[in-house]
Amino acid sequence: MKKKDNQALAAYLGLVIPGLAVYLVIVAYPILYSLWLSLTDFNPNRGGSWSFVGLLQYRTMLRDPAFWHALKNNLVVVAVSVFGQIPIGFALAYILFRKLVRAGIFYQSMVFFPNFLSTIVIGTLWKRLFQADGPVARLLQLLSGNPNAQFDLMLRAETVMYPIGFALIWMYTGLYMVVFLANMQKLDLNLIEAAKIDGANEPQIFFRLIVPLLSGTVLVSTTLAIAGSLRGFDLIFAMTTQGLVRMNAEVLPIFMYRTAFQDYSNPMRFAYGSAISNVIVFISMALILLSNYVGRKLRAGEEH
Repeated sequence: MKKKDNQALAAYLGLVIPGLAVYLVIVAYPILYSLWLSLTDFNPNRGGSWSFVGLLQYRTMLRDPAFWHALKNNLVVVAVSVFGQIPIGFALAYILFRKLVRAGIFYQSMVFFPNFLSTIVIGTLWKRLFQADGPVARLLQLLSGNPNAQFDLMLRAETVMYPIGFALIWMYTGLYMVVFLANMQKLDLNLIEAAKIDGANEPQIFFRLIVPLLSGTVLVSTTLAIAGSLRGFDLIFAMTTQGLVRMNAEVLPIFMYRTAFQDYSNPMRFAYGSAISNVIVFISMALILLSNYVGRKLRAGEEH
């Protein structure tokens, strides 16, 4: 018994405690520090002095039009990820799994290829394509016959998120395609053959067999998409230049960055930025819990 106790103690000392220490330093401490900072008026220009102000930063945020604008844009990104990347990735995975096209390996590689590139490179590429005198504008000029036609979606506040949404789908759809394809390859092919013998066509196999079997994978992918959308920074930052375009396309992470590191007129910018980061986490958790709740309800309905 004593030997087992010594082994358990050695396991705790050698594995659990170092892992816990790393977690506390790298994850728990920054979270707690951010929560504390958001409840103060911390100002590095005053030598780091601070006073407890309670929920002042959060009340300020709720009255800030820039916050609501960034939140609206972020919800657009979440919608594009959940209702664009995941369904398209699922459909492409099914096409490759059922070998409905030739040269499936080639198409799989091409769709997944953007994941090998730097996000900054991709953002710069799409910015060049979508700029007012870029290749897309030249194509519009050729198709319309109007030599003065310009691609101005990136220049207007009400349409700037459309090109960004297209770039997001192009970049991340391949990731979900590979995830769904890997899980489809684990399925029992006898189920599909039995469905075909019963007279099921491809759409019926897809919606009535494959989708229910991979509902858990869809839920996990939705969680990843929501979390990634609410912390997405680099692609949108690279696609938008300084000035009006970036302000129009501003999402919560960029709003947090601008507030904390660029808004020198705000003496409490670090505290305000911490409050914004905490709200991003809270919104992400709320959307993930909502998606899990909807997923459980849908699975319960299928069982009945």
